[in-house]
Amino acid sequence: MLDKAKAAQAGLNDDIGEDKRLELYRLQVTIREAEQRAFDLFLQNLVKGTSHLSLGQEAIAAGFAAAMQPKDLSFCTYRGHAHTLARGASVEQVLGELMGRDNGLMRGKGGSMHLTDASRGVMGSYAIIGAHLPIACGAAWRAQYKGDDDVSVCFFGDGTTNIGAFHEALNFAAVWKLPVVFVCENNHYMEYTPIGDVTAVPSPAGDRASAYGLEKIVIDGNDADIVYRTAQAAFAKARAGGGPSLIECITYRHSGHSRADPAKYRPEGELEKWKERDPVVLYRERLKQFGVGDDTIARIDAEIRKVVDDATERCKAAPPPPLDIIATDVYADGGFAWRN
Repeated sequence: MLDKAKAAQAGLNDDIGEDKRLELYRLQVTIREAEQRAFDLFLQNLVKGTSHLSLGQEAIAAGFAAAMQPKDLSFCTYRGHAHTLARGASVEQVLGELMGRDNGLMRGKGGSMHLTDASRGVMGSYAIIGAHLPIACGAAWRAQYKGDDDVSVCFFGDGTTNIGAFHEALNFAAVWKLPVVFVCENNHYMEYTPIGDVTAVPSPAGDRASAYGLEKIVIDGNDADIVYRTAQAAFAKARAGGGPSLIECITYRHSGHSRADPAKYRPEGELEKWKERDPVVLYRERLKQFGVGDDTIARIDAEIRKVVDDATERCKAAPPPPLDIIATDVYADGGFAWRN
């Protein structure tokens, strides 16, 4: 390890520690490898429907998940694979769900845009833009009312900041001082439209914070250390009764909006420029700065690739869900008979 004197001389902050940094790296590489495999499986026609990948945005999911307590709750968008994996769902469960197999998180019935794992605090992925922000407020209100100290964390894209539910949820959370953290993953594009073309302020989330009495927090979403530290502070504030936070994480998606999108609308060279700030590459270098050896990093990379390879083969061999569960999980009683 790099000793503290050398770390200080290099301007490095060692408040996070090696164990947590290795966790952050593992999470980012797991997300990267699993998302890349999802892309490959889609091209093989093995992923059912479309999918929305988080390639290039891994540091946000990793940083927040590493700062969460097990009882904290995550509310995700349709781009929710990363957050589901970061909270501990297995690669096999996630890929199985994307492939419509019985070993998926919801036995293949939900698919890419509805990943849910309540046992790990993943309270759903929501395909309707902004729909989950008021729901996250409801979960936070429950914690406040019951005296629990869990925090609800709601992830959304930059385009959501122009949806009414965003403003309603922020106002409600601020008035009631709810233990909820709103996280805007600003990847610069709301589907195919640059967010700056349709938004009156430069920071779509951060510049709206003051309207609800909140601090403007805009951070580098490609640096997992910065994300982790910011998340820690927001969670501590929420648990202490200090109310909500709104955090805008600046990032960039390496792929199109969805697998149907070749992203031809991006200016030439923009993607290549952002890849110079690839969060996985950045963090690999960060580990080296703190004295983690190339052999340790290579071992982690190889272990995760094997996990993804093994999960892929198990998913390919898994059967589709049986027809006898087609009507379960539709209504509250688990079936449809009472309505007929």
